[in-house]
Amino acid sequence: MRFYAASWSLKEPVLNNDAASLNIKRWALRIEFDGQNYVGWQKQDHHLSVQQLLEEAASKLFGGRSVSTITAGRTDAGVHSAGLVAHMDIPADANINARSMRDGINFHLKPHPIVILDAAPVSLDWNARFSALWRRYRYTILNRPSRPTFNEGTVWHVKPPLDCEAMQKAANYLLGKHDFSSFRAAACQAKNALRTLDELTIIKQGELIFIETQARSFLHHQVRNMVGSLSLVGRGQWQPEKMKDVLLARDRCVAGPTAPASGLCFIGVGYPENPFKSP
Repeated sequence: MRFYAASWSLKEPVLNNDAASLNIKRWALRIEFDGQNYVGWQKQDHHLSVQQLLEEAASKLFGGRSVSTITAGRTDAGVHSAGLVAHMDIPADANINARSMRDGINFHLKPHPIVILDAAPVSLDWNARFSALWRRYRYTILNRPSRPTFNEGTVWHVKPPLDCEAMQKAANYLLGKHDFSSFRAAACQAKNALRTLDELTIIKQGELIFIETQARSFLHHQVRNMVGSLSLVGRGQWQPEKMKDVLLARDRCVAGPTAPASGLCFIGVGYPENPFKSP
């Protein structure tokens, strides 16, 4: 395995969010799912989402009573998770432990490819979104002439050989605090495009190329748009130095294509204290 690594360390303030309800308990959940058949995390009318299925499964566990969830990051249609964290508010009189919470929800989630990996009680002022210090994604490219078989739907198949060293040189221009308007979706609802990218690392392992990135928060489609631009560098269509010009342009039209959702996976989120850590 070859690593092409770069990182940037800048700390940003953490936002807090309080919950004042007295008739609920709050639990943190770490969730894994295959997003191929869903419209993403967020509930939508007439379309199947991960949030809907999770809340319906939990409601069955608690005798039909309603529950609510908030996640650390909303995933788009087709995007996967190996460690997305959400908090769930359940009835205060529910008598349940971590194992029963995990296994009970998992039972009611069958046959959907969505599972709870960990469950832990947290205080009402803990918030999966606002308590988070960072979020981490991995984008996977299958770089070979033949189409995928076993990992169909979880990778982006790119046939021409990609130059990972050139891609890493280009990625380095994106590290740190910048206006990422060139990599922002038109539908992005963020107030501004200023973000701090802590890491953007290219890892080559045989026919697979992993692009891992970490920041406190990301813009809508930011990761997929960065990957699409990096792919042009890898193909030799762009020189690595062009990435700096694209960033400074602050114009989505000058950046590369949006990489397919299939290759993107939310792999982790960090908190001041790990809620799933054993006592």
